[in-house]
Amino acid sequence: MELESLYDLLQLPKGVEPPAEEMLSQGGKKRYLPPTSRKDPKFEELQKVLMEWINTTLLPEHIVVRSLEEDMFDGLILHHLFQRLAALKLEAEDIALTAASQKHKLTVVLEAVNRSLQLEERQAKWSVETIFNKDLLSTLHLLVALAKRFQPNLSLPTNVQVEVITIESTKSGLKSEKSVEQLTEYSTDKDQPPKDVFDELFKLAPEKVNAVKEAIVNFVNQKLDRLGLSVQNLDTQFADGVILLLLIGQLEGFFLHLKEFYLTPNSPAEMLHNVTLALELLKDEGLLSCPVSPEDIVNKDAKSTLRVLYGLFCKHTQKAHRDSTPRGAPN
Repeated sequence: MELESLYDLLQLPKGVEPPAEEMLSQGGKKRYLPPTSRKDPKFEELQKVLMEWINTTLLPEHIVVRSLEEDMFDGLILHHLFQRLAALKLEAEDIALTAASQKHKLTVVLEAVNRSLQLEERQAKWSVETIFNKDLLSTLHLLVALAKRFQPNLSLPTNVQVEVITIESTKSGLKSEKSVEQLTEYSTDKDQPPKDVFDELFKLAPEKVNAVKEAIVNFVNQKLDRLGLSVQNLDTQFADGVILLLLIGQLEGFFLHLKEFYLTPNSPAEMLHNVTLALELLKDEGLLSCPVSPEDIVNKDAKSTLRVLYGLFCKHTQKAHRDSTPRGAPN
């Protein structure tokens, strides 16, 4: 990855060093929060609520937290917080000065937390390594879980989610991937994303899914016939975005220059570029009734692929029906 593109991706100001490849071992990964995520109002509110809760809980011990990112990593505050919440005594040294003793203390605390939350280590969204390395997302996941377990009436902001950038060191250099991290749950109908017809179809009438797929495949093949293309497998043939873009171009009258997309994509990144472009075109035309992740299309998620094609299917079958309906006599 070029240095300039890494700056742009992480939204780093010039002068702030991006992660160097030598900082990550081969196959190593590190997560980053871009400035837009850190400044998200709900993300900031979540940290504020959790800090106030911790400081109120630990007030009798005269412990004050000023930064969840900087103050929680060594296990000291987590040790005192968990003992007070769970009303038990942990067998861990109170003051740990070396990195090794801090890690040991953190291990004891997190093992007790996971037992209390009835979580296996692999189920937890945190670990000794991520907390010790000041991974803010892991720390927030841990604190949210503790709050829900021991202070269920604590009013946490709902549906807090932030964009995260994961940098991975590969043989060919640094590779980046964007994702969305969900930190708190939906709590009201207003927060819930709207269900669509395919949520209900897959849940209540899975036996009808193939009939719907067949109808949409027939529609697609009618429209692609003039290009000499056909679709046999709806689940897989739209994953690279090429047929989807060509179909949108045919139906919506778009001319897409070959420089705008990859006609023969050779990597997941190129496939993702194509699908993202297609979804942006559909969104601009008002043809996406529910949010669709481009990653889901690339990963051959049948429900997401059907959602995308259904908008086109409905618009153009209804249009064909209107065009074929005889008009009444003029008044």
